[in-house]
Amino acid sequence: MGSTNSALLADTAAIEGDWLVALRQDAGRGRHGRVWQTVVGNFFGSTIVQLRPGAPSAPALALVAGLALIEAAEIAAPDLTLSLKWPNDLMLGDAKLAGILLERAGDRIVAGFGVNLAAAPLIGGRKTASLAGDVSPQAFAPMLAASFARLLTAWRSATPAAFAQAWLARAHPLGTPLEVHSGPGERIAGRFDGIEGDGALRLRVDGGSVEIIRAGDVTLA
Repeated sequence: MGSTNSALLADTAAIEGDWLVALRQDAGRGRHGRVWQTVVGNFFGSTIVQLRPGAPSAPALALVAGLALIEAAEIAAPDLTLSLKWPNDLMLGDAKLAGILLERAGDRIVAGFGVNLAAAPLIGGRKTASLAGDVSPQAFAPMLAASFARLLTAWRSATPAAFAQAWLARAHPLGTPLEVHSGPGERIAGRFDGIEGDGALRLRVDGGSVEIIRAGDVTLA
């Protein structure tokens, strides 16, 4: 959701609660600058969050985004089994259905969402899934907006642990084998040991120690 995020960050008139939803996106990007693939009928939307004094740590906003996304997707497709994968993916079985990208500028964060509503783009080395056109972007947008607004309000007054626990309840099980890719040629294998209150990954590695990882890509072994 890179280009949508950048558009909102550049718009000084944008206020919290506004959503920018595109039917087509020609210059987006994924995490780590990956090439973005647009499929007509998929969802591309972003919203802005204003950070306030006393609010939980900004990285924990990823937990809000993930919970809002899975809640909206379950409303759109109630018969599917969905789960969250750290740091920002929504999974249908073992295939990626949707992703989130957060970008910060000063005291504002833009949360961008990409959801395969109509069809799944082909990504080398990764399984992808879609809802096969069962819901349109126009129908999905208010579902996601409502979930995000409600959870954002709750997040501002909740303890960090409460949202971490809620996110864990929707994630793959503790002990799931994972491999974390933190950079070119940098990989760490271990087992999922939960998350910290700010959303950082806990990875239990050989020998029993726990690595705290705040950035990287994860594949399920």
